[in-house]
Order: sequence, then structure tokens, then C-alpha cells
Amino acid sequence: MDLNSIWYILIGVLLTGYAILDGFDFGVGTLHLFHKSDHDRRISLNSIGPVWDGNEVWLVTGGGALFAAFPEVYATVFSGFYLAFILLLFALIFRAVAIEFRSKQPMRWWRSTWDWSFSISSFAAPLLFGVAMGNMVQGIPLDDNHNYAGSFFALLNPYALLMGVTTVALFSMHGAIYLCMKSEGEMHDNVRRWIRPAMITFIVCYVALTFATLIYIPHIRETVSEQPTLFILVALSILTMANIPREISKGRDWRAFVSSMATMALMMSLFALSMFPYMVLSSGVAENSLTVYNSASSQKTLTIMLIIALIGMPLVIAYTTIIYWVFRGKVKLTPMSY
Repeated sequence: MDLNSIWYILIGVLLTGYAILDGFDFGVGTLHLFHKSDHDRRISLNSIGPVWDGNEVWLVTGGGALFAAFPEVYATVFSGFYLAFILLLFALIFRAVAIEFRSKQPMRWWRSTWDWSFSISSFAAPLLFGVAMGNMVQGIPLDDNHNYAGSFFALLNPYALLMGVTTVALFSMHGAIYLCMKSEGEMHDNVRRWIRPAMITFIVCYVALTFATLIYIPHIRETVSEQPTLFILVALSILTMANIPREISKGRDWRAFVSSMATMALMMSLFALSMFPYMVLSSGVAENSLTVYNSASSQKTLTIMLIIALIGMPLVIAYTTIIYWVFRGKVKLTPMSY
């Protein structure tokens, strides 16, 4: 395996880690307004309070790795999707501000304002992530210099929006399972009832997206026909998804959460293998596409960065593991809670 492929895998691992970890944060936020009492909303916030900012380290690391390993991809995506990324940045900022500010004042209007800010931003961020992924799958117009040749509204096409809605549904299911794992009593029972409709919504969106992909995205259809082993990932993702309600029914919330994480990891793997070797696919002239080979840094740069990654990634994994171990168990409100 060459360095270009190794870095493709490493960036995929970082983005998958971000999707799994910050995914339940977004899911918790999307479902936030369904809580009726202030107590339950505080439990919801404090369930992600110790970890949400650490989860974003995976996104920052993934972006940095993309810049170092595939600078042309970084330049094309961040310039072409500039307005979309600005909206995403605002969503991430308002989510963070809402978490920190909500409990600073006791007034009902104050807390309600930040509740709406938290929920809307938590909904908008995965929607935008999904729209970006949808456009990457179907391809975007690139000129001879690999610059994006379309408009912002061209990114809001039906397929990309369907991918965005599917991402929101997936994260909502993931967040509901996480909340079920972190809450207790009446709140736990209420959240547990949310998992089934969240899962059904995701499955409906996922099936619709799968059919749309096979019908309207020819290069994915060709890849699947040439690599039937991809069906193994599809089958595994279906099995892990089916295991979620089984574990919930038996009261094993943690195992249901692991199944949800496995489902997301398998779906990201399917996405990566279906796209390889393309990083940014051109919807027009095929030669304008960016691949892991024509957009990569020099072999020397990739080698040096790989050494740094082999040192840094274990530290990120260790930090994440320690934080989740320290803050394991059910959430308890204290005078220092959000």
C-alpha cells in the first residue's frame, strides 16, 4: 500500500471518529427541544458538556491532515464550499455559545432563547455536513485548474439535501441512544421511546438515499458492480443497525450505543471505498477530478507527516479515552452543572 492510500485511510479514520463522537452531540442538540422540563434540558446539556469540545479535536485534526496531505483538495473544497463552511462555522459557534450561556441566567426567556439556538445549530451542522458529502459523491463542476465552477445554490440539489436529511436522522438516532445511556428515571423512559421513531426515520431516509445513489450516481453503481465485496459492508451495517432495538429492549443501552457507532463506521467505510481513488469528483470533464495521486503532497512530506501522525494519533485516542472514562455513568446535576 502506497503513502497516498495510507493517508486516504488516515483522514477517513479521523473524519469517522469525528462523525461518531460529535455525531451524538449534534443528535442530543437536535432533540433538545423535545424535553419539556428545565431539569431534563440541563441533563441533556450536561451529558455532552465534558466531551463536546474534545470531540471537535477530531475535526480540526482531520482538516489539518487534509491540508498537509492533499493541499489541492483542501484548497478546492474550502474555496468552492466557502459560503457553506461559513454557515457551518456559525452553527458550531452558536452551539458552543448556547451551551455555555444557557444557565448563566435563570430567566425563562433567556434559557428558551439559548435552547432554540442550541437545537437549530445542532440541526444545521449535520445538515450542512451531509450536503457537502452528497455533492462529493455525485461530483461538482471543476475547471481545468481544479477550481469550483458552480454556485452556492447549485450545492443545494435534491440528492445532496437527501444526504443532509439522512445525516440529521442518523445523528438524531445516535444522540437518542447516547441520552438513553446517560439519563435515568422518567427522562430515561421518555428518551427510550424516541429511539424507535428516530431509527425508523433514518432507515426510510437511508433506503431512499441508497436507491437514489444506485439510480442517479453511475460511478457508484459501476464501483459496486466491480467490487461486490462492498455488499459485505452493507450486510454488516444492516446487522449492526438491527441489533440496536434488540439491545434497547434488553436494557443494554451501552451495547446499543456500540452498535450505533459500528453502523456509522461501516457507512463511512462504504463511502470511502466507493469513492476511492477520487477525493473530489468532477461532474464535467473527468480529467479535472482530484484523486489521491494528483492532489497529494510530495512523498517526503507524506512520510514526515506519517511519522507525526503515528506519534500524535495515539495521544488523541488516549485523551479521548481518558475523558470518557472519567465522565462515565449517569449524569448528576451539581451546582457547577450547566
